Order: sequence, then structure tokens, then C-alpha cells
Amino acid sequence: MQDASEEERALGLRRTVVETPVGPVVARVGQPRDGRVVLLVHGAAGSWRGWLPVLRAAAAAGRPLTDAIAVDLPGWGESPDPLRPMDAAAAAEAVAAVAASAGAERWTVVGHSLGGMVALALAAQRPEATEAVVLVSPTGPAVLDTIRHPLRAGRRLPWFAGMLLAMRVLAALPGGGRPLLRLVGRIGLLGRLAAPLLADRRGTDPEVLQAFGEEVRPAAFVRATRSTLRRPLPRWDAIRCPVRSVRGRQDVFVGGRDAAWFAAVLPDFAETRVEDAGHFALAERPDVVLAVLDAVP
Repeated sequence: MQDASEEERALGLRRTVVETPVGPVVARVGQPRDGRVVLLVHGAAGSWRGWLPVLRAAAAAGRPLTDAIAVDLPGWGESPDPLRPMDAAAAAEAVAAVAASAGAERWTVVGHSLGGMVALALAAQRPEATEAVVLVSPTGPAVLDTIRHPLRAGRRLPWFAGMLLAMRVLAALPGGGRPLLRLVGRIGLLGRLAAPLLADRRGTDPEVLQAFGEEVRPAAFVRATRSTLRRPLPRWDAIRCPVRSVRGRQDVFVGGRDAAWFAAVLPDFAETRVEDAGHFALAERPDVVLAVLDAVP
């Protein structure tokens, strides 16, 4: 069995640490092709490892993403806490700095969940460099409304409202709740807790569930959700590139009008709905994510 560093090399990636405007960021970096890269941005409760199913599927299909850059956003994975309060715009600055350090001049950016907001912020900040955006189960207006008004709006997204409340409680515990989560993982209950996020947890790679338990940081999750309220959303009118979205039909973090909202504010938006996926289509159906990525203009 390959260890982590061996697999990274097999996927064409190397570990690097980049100084960014918000502090050091750890990333797995491939080789740009003609100055172009694919930027992979994880969501809250994640790290670069969340993209391993997509990277492995690409390699197995004979089209490895050796031009990928997968970041650990500040405060997540191996990256230390940021030097200043974070929001999507600040996170996008960090991602752009990592891309520049690798010699990238243009990119397609792929963002999962709250990382989708980071991807859109980057597209708004750097429209001249962003060729396309791919969103995977992106955070939309229903989630943002629930963050602002968890009791009132939470009736539309009860699973997200419940997770938000749980994370706030865990964040107040010793160690920010991480020791308790590790214990839950060791006794085998984490899969049940994560079940609402997946269409079929029994068919999901156990490593994905293990990584979820190891990467969840309640305090960072709470900070990330609060950061969405700190500054206005990106200037959507600055985004001119194609934006494509992949969303599982069983995603419990989506509002009924989210797709229409994205279509109304983004000039070139289209969404692919996946029958047998929940909030983690990148792990449940990486083949669909790759197909959408391959099809972007």
C-alpha cells in the first residue's frame, strides 16, 4: 500500500508551503500546462484530501490531473490558522498566491461547498486569469440565509441548521470538540453522523469518512460560516467565464431555488444534477465531476 507521499508523487503532485497575504498555506502542486492549472478548493470541514477521489479517478481514466493545485485553506488541513480574519475574498487571495508561486498564469478553479464561494470570489477578483469555474455542491442562498437566521430559515434546511448548531456546541468544548469527534470516529459512529451528507454511505470509500472525521474542526467551521456575513458577496457582474455546477439530487444543503438564483446572477451558468449523490458528489460520483470539468469551454 502506498503511503501519502508516494501517492502524491504518483498523482504528479508535490507538497509545498507558500507564504500568502493571510499566512502560510500548504498545498499539493502539479505542473502547469502552458501556464494553466486546475485549482481545487475544498469546503468547510475539509482539506485537499477531499479531492483524492477525483484525482484518483482521473488517473485511472488515463487523464491524470498533473496540472492540479489542491490547497489546504488557512486554518484547515496542514495550513496554520490565518493571520487575519478570513472570508471568501481573503481565501481567494491565498489561492491566487499559491497559483502564482507555481508559475500559473491562468486557471480553471473547482470549489466544493463553501469552497464554491471562494472559487467565485477568485473569478470575480481575477477575471482575466479565470477561464472557468466548476462548483461541486456549492453553498447557495438557502445556506447563507440559514447562517444569518438559523431558527427561521433553518426550517428549509434542517440538516444544515442542525450541523451549524452542533458545530457551535462542539467549538465551545475543550480542544474545540476535536477530541470528541476523534472518539466518535474510533468507535465507528462517524459514518452514521455523516450519513445525511451522502446518498449512500455504505457505497462511499471508507477513507472519505475517515478523512471527514479527521478534518472536521468545529471552531474553524463556525468561523468559516460567520465569515460569509463579514463582507458582501463577490461582484457577480465581474464574472464572465463559464460557471458549471454539479449537485447531488439528495443534497440536504440545497434550497429549492438555489439553481435559479445562480442562473440569474451569473451570465453563463449551467447545473448538472446527479441522481445518486448527496453533498459530496466529489467523493460519490467523481466521474461526473471529471466529465463536467472536461466539458467546460
